[in-house]
Amino acid sequence: MGPEIRFATSRDGTRVAWAQLGEGPPLVRAGTWMTHLEHDQESPVWRPWLTELGERFTLVRYDDRGCGLSDRDVDRLNMDAWVEDLGAVIDASGYRQVDLFGMSQGAAIAVAYAARHPARVRRLVCLGGYAIGSALRERPAEDRLEEQAILTLVRLGWGRPDPNFRRLFTSELIPGGSEAQMRWFDELQRRSTSGAMAARLMQARARIDVSRLAPKVVAPSLILHARDDHTVPFEQGRHLAALIPRARLVPLEGSNHILLDDEPAWPRFLDAVDEFMQATADQPTADRPTADRPTAVTGAVDPLPGLTERELEVLRLVAAGHSNAEIAAALGISVRTVERHLTNVYARLGLLGRSARAAAAARLPR
Repeated sequence: MGPEIRFATSRDGTRVAWAQLGEGPPLVRAGTWMTHLEHDQESPVWRPWLTELGERFTLVRYDDRGCGLSDRDVDRLNMDAWVEDLGAVIDASGYRQVDLFGMSQGAAIAVAYAARHPARVRRLVCLGGYAIGSALRERPAEDRLEEQAILTLVRLGWGRPDPNFRRLFTSELIPGGSEAQMRWFDELQRRSTSGAMAARLMQARARIDVSRLAPKVVAPSLILHARDDHTVPFEQGRHLAALIPRARLVPLEGSNHILLDDEPAWPRFLDAVDEFMQATADQPTADRPTADRPTAVTGAVDPLPGLTERELEVLRLVAAGHSNAEIAAALGISVRTVERHLTNVYARLGLLGRSARAAAAARLPR
């Protein structure tokens, strides 16, 4: 069964297609290169992303203007328009505060939104991002000539059944991909947009500049980047992390711009995100206005031997009769994180089997 597609209307009237899946705190993925809500979950490239993030969060994603199921015939392609689209999707989702995830050029969009709307952003995660687009960086003249040649090829050959033109981009985005992954991504790019729009998007994104906005970001920020990224050099990720106050930079080993689930960088990425989310979980929780969620139980309770304050907090909510999903919503963490806390509790209390949950709750002082 495919995702439930919804539409948000941006400030200039552009209709932006969006969808959500999973449970847990809301994570909104900023628009990125060539997505298609209807086909991404079938993709051997994007499917692992949807599976893993959907297990940790309520993942809200959308097709960029000009792409996928969003309006294709659009005039505005600039940072203001992209930030307005992101804001429209966040508003339509009903969340007052969210975590943001930006990949590639989506990182700059997420940074700009976080800087302009600090009250709406709880945490920021960027992968393979940059603050300044390639057209605004100092580069050799031959690099600029090559870029112009590529734009011409895109305009002429993007929509052809023969994927040779699109393979040029696929091999840059996932140089370590299998032939099946590359073939699928070749076709996904063709389905996502036209050659004319692809060229316009490339030109517009090459002129991104959030270097003055990044220092205004106040949300806890995690910046991840592959050391040998073929699309965006590692130095650009390092520069972005240096611009954002107190941002943490995590280098990943590999050359894929879009991480693949069979490379070592993939579990490292997931672990880094889990650690970051857990470390910053005490920030004010995101909440959907219409949701019926429990309030975290507070009050002085004698700690049980070896348990952390967070594990005790989870255990109190268990004792109050809340499910793992309700606990995750109350504390602003994922269901998987709740399960991990409970596993640690059972191990430290020496409890096993189906009765461990009830037995652990019964150990709380009355």
